[in-house]
Amino acid sequence: MNRPAPRCATVLYAISATCAAIGALLWVRGQTPPPRVYGAFLAADGYTPSAWKVWSPAVPEEHLGLYLIAAGLVLAVAARLFFVRRD
Repeated sequence: MNRPAPRCATVLYAISATCAAIGALLWVRGQTPPPRVYGAFLAADGYTPSAWKVWSPAVPEEHLGLYLIAAGLVLAVAARLFFVRRD
């Protein structure tokens, strides 16, 4: 009979999913080109490029995104293996 997953497994899966989601958003943000300027009109209405960096200038956002996606996947697999072995 299948027992429900322990609460700590649920927490680890939630952390894993959060890492992967944030990583995907950062990767997409690093892949999108800045909007074009047509004369005095900015293509994206009200878009202002942010000077705020998510991470160190040495690590581009798309790399950080990939690292977070990988960390999320590794954490999910490790949690799955640990809790399956424990049963």
